[in-house]
Amino acid sequence: MSSSSTAITDLNLDCLGHCAKYLSLRDVSNISMSCKYLNRAAYSDSIWQSLFRQEWPHVVPEESSNREAYLRRHTTLNQFRYVDPLLLDSYFVGKPSHSHHILFYKNDIIFSKGPSLYSLRTDDLVHEATSTAPQGFSFQLCGNHNARLTSIRLYSRTEANICQNESERDDNILLTSSSDHTIRLWSKGGNRCFKGHTGPVLTLSDKLLGGSVGNIFASGGEDGTVRLWSINSSGNRGQQALKATLYGHEKAVPFMSVAGHKASLLVSISKYGKVRVWDTTTASSSSRTSCCVGTTCVPAAPVGIRCHESLLYVAAGPSVTAVDLRTMCKAFTVSQQVKIHSFELLPSKSLLCVGSTSRGNLWDIRRVTDSGIVAPTTELNGHAGPIKHIHMDSYKIVTGGPDDECVNVWDVDTGRQTNSLLCSAPDREAVNGCSALAVDGCRIVTAGTVSPELTAVLIRDFRNATNYLSEPAVASSAVSKFWDPQSSDSLERVDWEE
Repeated sequence: MSSSSTAITDLNLDCLGHCAKYLSLRDVSNISMSCKYLNRAAYSDSIWQSLFRQEWPHVVPEESSNREAYLRRHTTLNQFRYVDPLLLDSYFVGKPSHSHHILFYKNDIIFSKGPSLYSLRTDDLVHEATSTAPQGFSFQLCGNHNARLTSIRLYSRTEANICQNESERDDNILLTSSSDHTIRLWSKGGNRCFKGHTGPVLTLSDKLLGGSVGNIFASGGEDGTVRLWSINSSGNRGQQALKATLYGHEKAVPFMSVAGHKASLLVSISKYGKVRVWDTTTASSSSRTSCCVGTTCVPAAPVGIRCHESLLYVAAGPSVTAVDLRTMCKAFTVSQQVKIHSFELLPSKSLLCVGSTSRGNLWDIRRVTDSGIVAPTTELNGHAGPIKHIHMDSYKIVTGGPDDECVNVWDVDTGRQTNSLLCSAPDREAVNGCSALAVDGCRIVTAGTVSPELTAVLIRDFRNATNYLSEPAVASSAVSKFWDPQSSDSLERVDWEE
């Protein structure tokens, strides 16, 4: 008795196109890379028509090709190239504070003003509001520290291995540090306090530490110590959660980052530029400096640090220095004539952006010369004062500062400015600069001060925008580096290959 089996490649293109209508864009991208036959199916116009309708049911494609229409709209939305986003604004009245932190957490926005932490769920607002005029909304108070917040971090529950059920798998852990010497973990059931620093807590590690240490995060403080904490541990005021205190810095520790090539390595830097690398797998309550495995220094006060793979990037003074953590030797330097106020790294495109007074510089770090110096690629001009905030993703760069009423948006590939967004809503009082910003795909939220007692928060959601700010130049030819154009002749020659 013979048996037969049917493979997915035995289906004709019409059947595959119909099945693929139920997939997401990521799924369609994945099947296109599996073999030539499925790649041909993934370019079916009916699939892209379905994807377009699912994403934007009230928008009519302008191009003859649904694939080109989808990719162009997806790109231009992510570059904020529209004049009619949904606008939502809120105002905080209270004591003067220029210490603001803001970030997206799924469909929530987390915002801090002084010692207070607020949250806003945006789903209901988007469903109820219209894009014709700004709508007011109110943040919900989560709780307070006893002094201003200095840092906010989100860690994955899956990474921390503390998921109690399947519904928590996609949740994150929210932690804040404060000048009141404490760290707080916020959850639906309340918050936990981690206490151990003898001065203000200035920073939290950008990721959880990996390796054998597991679910451990780090903090740096004004007291010059680096402390390791267990998220799982509990106890009176969090004393049992403190796993180790690392000494060696003589001054305050304002920045730290987890190494990319080895997740158990923690890099910290003091406010005068002394860098220490810690192997947290050997850290204990009695280890003190014995787990320090590398040191170096930079000649100026740091603006920030960032690890990617085996490199550490340190922004200080007028330059960004890349240090190889395996040898603790300098790899290369990005340098300019004026002081750097902020910097951001986009590893997927090998780009680094620095903000200085009145302008930013964009650098392609692949263009390192034999002397270890990199020349700037593009200047981002148009700010009135120092650029303190930079966001970078695969589509855009967003820059803002405390002396500017607008944040500027730039094409990440060309450095060309694509939009300028006011930090205040139309017909409202002007905001005196941007004190914080966060970006998530087609959404951006900014905060700024209207007066010493009044803070404005403005959300823009471009997902359903329809009116171009300007027609993107040569959009169809550079709309996607993954979904290259395919001619009908090439499709006819494609045969299935395993």
